[in-house]
Amino acid sequence: MDIKQLTAVINTFVIDKGWYAESSTYPQTPRNIAISVAVEAAEILEHFQFADAPKDSAALAGELADVANYLFQLAYLLDIDLEQAILDKLKVNYGRSWE
Repeated sequence: MDIKQLTAVINTFVIDKGWYAESSTYPQTPRNIAISVAVEAAEILEHFQFADAPKDSAALAGELADVANYLFQLAYLLDIDLEQAILDKLKVNYGRSWE
């Protein structure tokens, strides 16, 4: 499954939950989804607070999945080809050096 297919599965879930509806309690606006990415990323950090390794790998995997779900949805909402954006960024990074 590629990113586009996975995004379609995520969107089906969001549609099934009614979250794309105008009357949704959880409006799926780019702003709200961007905030959700940051909130879920912070939850990843909790797994490393005062520890070098997570105590619960399954719980960490769930948080990583939450971040990915929101990230893919944000790219979809903003009409960004995430696969291409990743490839473009890798190309830029190959030309960079970190010292």
